[in-house]
Amino acid sequence: MFTGIITAVGRIAEARDLGTSGAHGKQLALQVAPGYLADVGLGDSIAVNGACMTVTALDAAAGRFCIDISGESLARTAGLDRAGPVNLEKALRAHDRLGGHLVSGHVDGVGTVTHFAPVGESWALRVLAPAELGKYLAYKGSITVNGVSLTVNRVADSAQGCEVSINLIPHTVQNTALHTLAAGARVNLEIDLIARYVERMLPAPG
Repeated sequence: MFTGIITAVGRIAEARDLGTSGAHGKQLALQVAPGYLADVGLGDSIAVNGACMTVTALDAAAGRFCIDISGESLARTAGLDRAGPVNLEKALRAHDRLGGHLVSGHVDGVGTVTHFAPVGESWALRVLAPAELGKYLAYKGSITVNGVSLTVNRVADSAQGCEVSINLIPHTVQNTALHTLAAGARVNLEIDLIARYVERMLPAPG
């Protein structure tokens, strides 16, 4: 489990094919700041742009670790197939503060940024989510965008999907990789965990 509070911005330094077809995945080598991996061990979970991954190789002194990502995961996520900056969060510990919201690290869909521009001291972000996720998105509800826990300020349904509007404070822009976004960028989305269970309970008999 995670909280959606980013603990570091790392970088995919290398993406190596694990096979010759689209069914094969990739091994990603990620670079992080010195000291970040001091409490990380092999087999630990780290969310990379919102997708829960397992550490398969580790060089803590060099600030480098590797993950293996399957072809299935690559097909259902964005931004994990090439070099570039990524948001990182270590798995939640039982005694940690829950600063964002409960996040599983399972990407529910890929959205597209439709607008990203400064407004006063903040930034306005709009993301078009797949239509099938629209029923889980609500005004003042939570959504995870590339691993970052954010609050929905407006929801607009259309034939193309569900567009959510989000306000980003300067701290979020400065301390995550969201500052690299632009219109047309694809982002990983995770809906609020509780919304899944509400949907399951409502039609249940009895």
